[in-house]
Amino acid sequence: MGSVATAVLTALLVIVVVISVKSYSKKLTSGCCGGGDVPKPRKVDKNPDHYSYHVMLEIEGMTCQNCAKRVENALNAIDGVWAEVDLKQKRAKVRQKEQIPVEKLCAAVEKAGYHPKI
Repeated sequence: MGSVATAVLTALLVIVVVISVKSYSKKLTSGCCGGGDVPKPRKVDKNPDHYSYHVMLEIEGMTCQNCAKRVENALNAIDGVWAEVDLKQKRAKVRQKEQIPVEKLCAAVEKAGYHPKI
């Protein structure tokens, strides 16, 4: 009976270790909070006068500079948007050439894995 219990506990321990290693490996390869730099895209138009609309989004879930870059990348991928993220204040200043529905901005942030608030 003792050897069966030991075998079951060993199997459970192996499963936990495998899951932990996979999770850690995913963090390392995704770049967030574990290495691997997230490239910051270059915006062609950085003249604030060309952006008539502004929205400030609070962003939950950012823990490092890579997180901030991911949010910036997600927002800057939208045509006519120039976003700057302040990691310390957990906010994104989103400049827009044309008014874009806030829902579209929030959806881009959510798709990147973070939680926006208006």
